[in-house]
Amino acid sequence: MKTKIFLNLPVKDLNRSIAFFTKMGFSFNPKFTDDKATCMIIGEDINVMLLVEAFYKTFTHKQICDAATASEVLISISVESREQVDELVKKAVGAGGTDYIEAKDYGWMYQRAFLDLDGHHWELFFMDESQIPGN
Repeated sequence: MKTKIFLNLPVKDLNRSIAFFTKMGFSFNPKFTDDKATCMIIGEDINVMLLVEAFYKTFTHKQICDAATASEVLISISVESREQVDELVKKAVGAGGTDYIEAKDYGWMYQRAFLDLDGHHWELFFMDESQIPGN
């Protein structure tokens, strides 16, 4: 089996989170979906498990971070164009998320961020590696 990434995030309301990410255009793997969790597909080998908080707590002895007031993780996803960065942030805001931090344009990389319904910090970026200074 090749390596896959499964990032796990606690959510307060699973159905509300599924609706939010569906509006952004993400799909879900029904094999890993029930009333406690869903598997959001980011890429061929990259997934985000959205776990209701009570279920998430079964995997850790630590307190769940309040992502609305503290930073737990920055989830960064590359996309195929600057326009796609802007479109996904627009969809996130339209679905109830928050546009977070001004767009940053480094010439070779363009990025924006949004917060999802539970306050998780998502970074979207387009990068043209051929334009990185010093290459």
